[in-house]
Amino acid sequence: MECDASLDGLLDLDGQVWFVDELGEHWVKFRIRRVLPTAERPHGLDYAFTLHAKDGQRLAGFDNAHQARKSARPGGRGQVAFDHTHRYETIRQYAYTDASTLLEDFWTEVDSILKERGVVK
Repeated sequence: MECDASLDGLLDLDGQVWFVDELGEHWVKFRIRRVLPTAERPHGLDYAFTLHAKDGQRLAGFDNAHQARKSARPGGRGQVAFDHTHRYETIRQYAYTDASTLLEDFWTEVDSILKERGVVK
């Protein structure tokens, strides 16, 4: 595995919770730790980054912390762990490349949802 210079900064986010609007009605939380690389986590990370609404509902998330179906279609593969995103109830596979891209993609999704909800312009 190649050296990822942005990984230390990403690991420093573990356990942090940040409010992302002026009223404190939306927040993000970060959980990330190193693990032994496996087929499901070849980058050696176990992570979950989530955006939540005032009532605690998860609006978005990027993680590999649980198993998810590869496909919802009949005949789709069963439950396996892999990097994926959540947008409300939709789960999509995510192609992890490096720590800085993961964080950038997460913030892009957060901004998109906050704009949809009229929280930011």
